[in-house]
Formats: sequence, C-alpha cells, structure tokens
Amino acid sequence: MLFDTQEQAIETSISDSNKSSNHVENSSNSIKVVKRSGRLADLDISKIRNVVNWACTDKDVNAIALEAGLKTRIRYGISTREIQDNLINCALEMCNIDEPDWRYVAGRLSMWSLWKEILVSRGYNYGDYAKTVQSFVEAGKYDDRILVYSQAELETANGWINPDWDLDYDYAGTVLLTSRYLLPDELPQEAFLTCALLLASEEAPENRLHYAKKFYEAIASRRISLATPILANLRVPNGSLTSCFIISMEDNLESIYREITNTARISKNGGGVGVNVSRIRATGSAVMGKKNASGGVIPWIKLLNDTAIAVNQGGRRAGAVTVGLDIWHLDVPEFLEMQTENGDQRRKAYDVFPQLVITDEFMRRVKNKQSWTLVDPLEVREKLGYDLPLMWGEEFEKAYQDIEANLDTVIKLYKQVNARELFKHIMRSQVETGMPYLWFKDTVNKANPNKHDGYIPQGNLCQESYSNVTSGQYAHCCNLVSLNLANLEQQELEEVCTLAVRILDNTIDITNPPFTDAKNHNNRYRTIGVGAMGLADWLAKRELRYNNLQEISNLFEDMGFYCTQASMKLAQERGAFDAYEGSDWSKGLLIGSRPVEWYKANAYSPERWQILADDIQKYGIRNSHITAIAPNTSSSLVQGCTASILPVYSRFFYDKWAKGTVPIAPPYINDKVWFYQENKNLDQTMVVKTTGVIQQWIDTGISMELLFNLNEGVYYPSEPERALKAKDIFDTLIMAWEEGCKAVYYVRIVQKDNFKDECTACAN
Repeated sequence: MLFDTQEQAIETSISDSNKSSNHVENSSNSIKVVKRSGRLADLDISKIRNVVNWACTDKDVNAIALEAGLKTRIRYGISTREIQDNLINCALEMCNIDEPDWRYVAGRLSMWSLWKEILVSRGYNYGDYAKTVQSFVEAGKYDDRILVYSQAELETANGWINPDWDLDYDYAGTVLLTSRYLLPDELPQEAFLTCALLLASEEAPENRLHYAKKFYEAIASRRISLATPILANLRVPNGSLTSCFIISMEDNLESIYREITNTARISKNGGGVGVNVSRIRATGSAVMGKKNASGGVIPWIKLLNDTAIAVNQGGRRAGAVTVGLDIWHLDVPEFLEMQTENGDQRRKAYDVFPQLVITDEFMRRVKNKQSWTLVDPLEVREKLGYDLPLMWGEEFEKAYQDIEANLDTVIKLYKQVNARELFKHIMRSQVETGMPYLWFKDTVNKANPNKHDGYIPQGNLCQESYSNVTSGQYAHCCNLVSLNLANLEQQELEEVCTLAVRILDNTIDITNPPFTDAKNHNNRYRTIGVGAMGLADWLAKRELRYNNLQEISNLFEDMGFYCTQASMKLAQERGAFDAYEGSDWSKGLLIGSRPVEWYKANAYSPERWQILADDIQKYGIRNSHITAIAPNTSSSLVQGCTASILPVYSRFFYDKWAKGTVPIAPPYINDKVWFYQENKNLDQTMVVKTTGVIQQWIDTGISMELLFNLNEGVYYPSEPERALKAKDIFDTLIMAWEEGCKAVYYVRIVQKDNFKDECTACAN
C-alpha cells in the first residue's frame, strides 16, 4: 500500500540518524535544516526525494520537476516544515489544465504533513483506534456515547481503517477537511469511523458492527457525503446534527420574540434557518386600535439580522438566516430595497438572505402583464376572515379575488402594481445582489404529502428542504447527506441509497434539537434529505451532456425509487412517521403526491412503482420527506467532485482562499475534459430543463442556481456582438416556474470575460 511507503518516509524523516550517501549536490553537507525538535541536522535530499516520489505515485506528473523546483528554495537554517510547505507550493504552482494532477500531489503532501504532526504530537498514527477513543473521551473531545462499544468491538473496527483513502484528496479537499472538520490530533479515517460507529449506535446491539462497517466504508470511500453539521458535530458532546430549520412568526410580540430566540439557538449550533414573516402586519397597519402605527416587517427582520451577527456560531461565522415574505404582502417593495445602500439605514438588513414566496396566480399575472394587489394580512384577516399566509392553490386564488372585489369598500390599506413591473424589480435586485430567492408556494404545497396536517410556508436557507411548519408547535428541521455520483456505479446505487436513508433516520434519534418545536417536528414527520452531488462528473464519465435528459431522468428515477423503498422498509422494521395516517403516502400517492398512473406513463421502469405504492399502503413509510438536493459548494470540494447537479463553473480555475490561490478542477478532467460543459458559458435554459426533469423524482427540493453571462457572443457565437438581454433572463425565470422547479436559489451574473488570469466577478 502507498501508506506503507509513507510510514517508512515518516520513520526515516524523524530518525536521529543523519546518515545518507545522497546529499544535495555540491553542498559538502554545509546546508543545515531545523528539525521539528528544534535541533540542526544535515539536509538529506534522499528523504525529500522519497516523499516526492511517494506523492507523485500513479499521477500524471514528473516528480523530478517538483524536486528541481524545491532546490531553488532551500537555504541554510530552513525548517523541515518550511521544506514541506515549499513542496506543496511548488506543486500548486505547476498545476494547470494540462497538468491538473499536481493538485493531488499537493493534497498528498498536505496530508503527509498532518500525519507527521499527529505522529509527533501523540506518538502514533493509525493502528490503535481504541486508544484514540479512550483518550478523546477522557479529554472531552468525543461524545461518550461511543463507549456503547466494547474494547473488543473498537479493536475490530480498527481493522476496517483504510489509510490509503486519505490519499484520494486533492489540495482543496485536504485543506477543507483538516481545517473545518477534524478535531485536534484526529486523523481523517478516525473521524469517519467514529461518525459511522455513532450513527450505528441506534441499531440493535447484534447489528451495530454490521451497519457501522457499511456506514464507514460508504463515508470514507466518498460515496456518501455527510452534511457539515453531522460530520463536524456528531463526534463532539451535545452536538446538533440538523442542517435546516424553518420557523414562522405570528403577528404578536410573544411569537416574534420566541422565534427570534429560536433563531439564536439554531445559529449557536451552526444551523441555517428560514423565518417566515408573512403573518406580520404591514407598514401603516393599526396597532392597539391606532391607525398607521405599524412599522411593518422590516424592523423585525432587522432584529433577525442582528441576531444572526451576534450569535455567530461560536465565533466561526455569522448565523445564516433567510427571511421569507409572500408576494402579496404590502411590504414587498420595501423588502426588495432593504439591502440597498440608499434610504433609511435603520430599515436595512444586509446580513439576511431574502426570499419571496411566489404564488401561481402572481406568475400568471406576470406573464399576462396584469395588475397585482399588495395588501395588509391583518386587515384582510380582521375584515374578510382570510388568513392569507396559510392559503395556497385554488383556496388562495378565490380568497384573493374576493379581496380585490372588496378594495376601497372593505379593504382600505392596499397598493396596486403591475405584476410584470414588480417582477422586473425582483430581477434587478437579483442581478445586483443574487437575491431574493424565489420559492414557488403552490408548486411545493401541491407536492406536499402532509396537506392533511398543515402547510409549508417557505423554503429553507438553501431552498431544497421544507415541510409543514406550525408556529409555536412544529419547526421544520432536516438532516442531510448526499450521494457522490462521481464515485458511484449503477450497481452500487441501491445499496448506497438504502444506507443513506438509514443513516439519516438514525441521525434523527441521535441529534439534540436546539428547541422544543424542532424536536416535536422530528418526532411527527421524521423529515430527511438524501441529496446528490457530482452529476457533471457522472455525465462526463459516461461521455454524456446536460441535454441527455432521458439518461439523467433514469438516474434520478432510480435514486428516488431506491430511497423511497428504503424508507418503506424501515417502516416495516421501525414503524411509520407519526403523521402518516391521512397523508398522501397513505392514499397510494408517491413522490410529488402523484398517483401511480403518472409513474406508469412516465417512468422507464414503471412496474416497480405500483409494487412500491402497494407496499407503502401496507407497511407505511418511515420519513415524510426523503430526498432533497443541497448546493454542496464546499463539501463537494472535500468529496472531490462537482457541486450538486450543476455543471462545473469552469473546467479549471484558481480560487482565492486565505491560504492563497487554490486550483479547482473536476475529477475526470484528464481524459474527459471536453465532456465537462462550463456553466459560465452554458445556456441556463438547459440548467432549468435538467432541474425540472430531476425534480420529478425528488420529493422535496433542489438548490438551483442560475448563472447568466452578460458578455457579448457567449450564447450566440454566430452573432458576436449580441449579449444576453433582460428579456432572456425573464424568460428563463418564467421557464423555471413552468418546468416545475420549486425554487430559484442564487442568480449569479458573470461580468468579465477574462477567465484565464482573473477571478470572474459574480454577484455574491
């Protein structure tokens, strides 16, 4: 194994012996290096050569070039740590689209440094996992729930560790893994194994090791990616594992401040939260009988904004809050201006992420250039009895028409605008800031299997996860993993989907929700989100492109089926989610709350869907929502694949990090380069169509980003002076709604056309 060579290199590099017959040419042993112990020793180039050759093994690079590049940087008194850093920098500098494998060499050298530091720090590397567990528990680093396993079981688990998997990371992946996820003195495979053991701790004692091994192998071989809260927090005492939350404010002080406190609790534990404010009365509404006294939603949003800054996840980063407002709310125009520089700064909120909750009726009026009425929810509720935020579909449309029929006579506080002009205002904000997100309320709620038990008010922070929310009772919360399609073969998909569902269902019982409403939601709905990343790699590997919609549909049909089937089988074993009776699942409806007949007409393998529907009606289903595709922007770098289902931004580019510029490239760039379609040049209608096809098989949502290149000739090679127009962006956003996409996440804009040497300027 490569690891054996590395162990020998480490042993050689920390040996007290300085004997070597191969010193730097013409040095006469005059160059001294500073060891980590602080003492001077003769430089031995053979040790460096061994490490260089090891790092370059099975990669398409010239090891001699790396060694030669290092020699110009060696000086008297250089430390061994500096030598290692210089090797890494040399490898990074040689990395380009023609020799992309240097990023893996830099990753191995960075991992080698980690191995060596831990060897020096604690006296051993891999090989004594039970000892690591015991010392970490005693030091308060590991949750003592790991001690449910005996010494003998931990020693058995030690035998599963495969250190060679540490060598699969490129430099970006290694840096993110070590800086963001590993604990002090912890090795990568120890982190993955501990997560796997804890995830399996909910299994029956006789099955724990069986599932722990399967979980470990899927996680460590990068076929399943744990969401950041799980990978970062599962091992530590009292860690919260939930990625996504949604809460809703009622129109009273008690509810508002309760949900602000809940936002703080979520932020403290590193979760992202969506806060719906649509029920709060509008600016100019009455307060305690006094007309024109309300300041509207903006002051409360500002409090959420400041809470996100103040409760900064233990100093790691500001909290992440998306605030949702229904498109009919009277405060929508000011909501769209709350992040601009002009105006009253006391009514600005620059650190939240705005989203608009869009109804089908509004989109139809946008298309038809009709008027749209903005109203105050309090006045509508008090005078006409309609609680608009809770309504969607035909019920909303009938109520809205009645409201418009009573303007001036009953409803006094309103404003009428042109729907298309309002949509253009939204687009201008998206071009400038990337937001607001657009969340299609009717599309989502039609597909909600729990209509019998409530409604979904808005999307989560990344627009892929949502379920019923009841203020003061149920707060949406969801745990996430993603399948790494770059590393999966077709024959593995069923097993990996089954493992992913089991991992997340176990996570529900392991996690510590930060407040009662979240715990209640977990118990009632057991919402999970199995996602996917690396679709661009999956396509390139098979020499397919984003217009191969049938192949993409078949892939996600399989994923949707296997995940749903796995949840049904868990229900056989553990019981259905509490709100199952009366749900669309219980009525024989499947993903998207569609009847079996739809699957018989649209699935490539229709027979199995009828069997699945029958089984769900017989046994129930364990999780009310099962699949959701997150953006995975950072975790995909750790996984060594492209993010989510999106095309790769660029086939090769350098990203600017705190540690300098870091090369980014997809895994199959060497031999499949031309099958990677670059998103910066790709017509975004293709992204929308692809997302729409995938959404058919995903029961929650997809974080769909759109990237519009404003440079001339990009989309129209035959017309070099033609650039994208506002109408083109407008048509694409309308298409997203028409194609059944549930949300539009960020809208990003490319403003420069120098991709070789400069970072492209994108909104956000």
